Amino acid sequence: MNSAPPPQSAAPPVYDWEGFGFDTRQVHAGEYPDRNSGLRVPPIALSAGYLFDDFDDQVSRFDGSIHWRADEHAGHGEAGGFSPSEHAPIYSRQGNPTNWVAEERLASLEGGTVSVAVASGQAAISAALFALAQQGDHIVSTGSIYGGTRILFGRSFKRFGIEFDYVWDAENDAEWERAIRPDTKAIYTETIPNPRNDITDLRRIAEVAARYNLPVVVDNTVGTPALIRPFEHGCHIVVHSTTKFLTGHGAAVGGAVVDGGTFDWEAAERAGRSYPLVTQSSRPGVAPMLERFGRGAYARAVRESVVNDIGPTLSPFHGFLLHQGMETLSLRMERHVESSLRIATWLEEQPEVESVDYAGLPSNPLHGLAVRDYGADAAGRGRTGSVFGVTVRGGIDGARAFVNGLRVFSRMTGIGDTRSMVLHPLTSTHGTFAPEVNGRLGITPGLLRLSVGLESADDLIRDLRGALDAVRAL
Repeated sequence: MNSAPPPQSAAPPVYDWEGFGFDTRQVHAGEYPDRNSGLRVPPIALSAGYLFDDFDDQVSRFDGSIHWRADEHAGHGEAGGFSPSEHAPIYSRQGNPTNWVAEERLASLEGGTVSVAVASGQAAISAALFALAQQGDHIVSTGSIYGGTRILFGRSFKRFGIEFDYVWDAENDAEWERAIRPDTKAIYTETIPNPRNDITDLRRIAEVAARYNLPVVVDNTVGTPALIRPFEHGCHIVVHSTTKFLTGHGAAVGGAVVDGGTFDWEAAERAGRSYPLVTQSSRPGVAPMLERFGRGAYARAVRESVVNDIGPTLSPFHGFLLHQGMETLSLRMERHVESSLRIATWLEEQPEVESVDYAGLPSNPLHGLAVRDYGADAAGRGRTGSVFGVTVRGGIDGARAFVNGLRVFSRMTGIGDTRSMVLHPLTSTHGTFAPEVNGRLGITPGLLRLSVGLESADDLIRDLRGALDAVRAL
């Protein structure tokens, strides 16, 4: 009589997704086992506070030592470093188990070390820069950025005593020389500026930043890590309005800061650029963030010294919607780009259209850069996202007729949704800017911003044709 084979134990699940492909990581990275009920989808952790195991556990959570891992692989130099997977919550203003899933997933997709989730894209930009600059400091930005960000810089940051200068031609060394000062603390830019799709040469900006020992902060909201990953181009910090493509459905507001873990803070200090939240002790007897957290030091400074203090906390419900949305990011971006290229090409041929601002089109002066950094479709066109500008004939009257003639495109503010949207920048996002600023930005009366969604491209083209018929009838 044959004996029964010995029982086979199940292979352990994967929780370290390093080395797996992008599509796999966008589904799995950041997940953790739910030991209470075996839930396959990480649950929404609706708790303001968390229990400490004992007195010493409380101490280690507050001083951060529970996140320290003394092995060479994990961190900065030879001393070890921060382990983002070893979470130990204190209070949900600073971190939440549901949001950790989204944070680890985004850090993995961007190729960074640690991500910090916050309540909105504007909160992400603010937290990222407040961790670098303080009253009396200075930041340099490329000229073409989202209008709301320019308002943030010119209004709130100005009130806090942080000044900004703008570089319009990133290829011009003289402009950088003029703009960068001894008290400059960062260079800020966007991968795909909104609304005109006038993409940025990140490698060029990273070269300038290296020359001046400055970190580069990049808003990758429109590009997303599915299309471009700024860390691979020499940049150091990435911010997102996760409200847009990462979440993807327009139902939740959020933001995130991702630390690439590659900026040399010590070299910057030696060059005379001080970043006290990262390199100096925050209180007696506690080592600086850089010494304690290595390649995750900047992210820890964002979380502990900015987000925890000011409190732009991401709701765990919105964090749940974010990590759910990221599961399909690459699939959605393929559809967004495919439809956008088809629609932009079609619009360029219409007599009622004066111009189309899409860097992926062969007629665009940035087409070569688009193909280099974003790849090309089968027709050789660059894949620069799905937010771009179209200028119609007739100035503001033409713009009004166009917007009012649309039936499928939603007339609303926002981008990166499953739904296609249209907005008139001159009377909305750029309505407070001086005429000379809008002139340099190319914000004209006839310019419309399109965000192409996931509807049928045939249906969207029919809708656009109807709107252009209204323009022609003027």
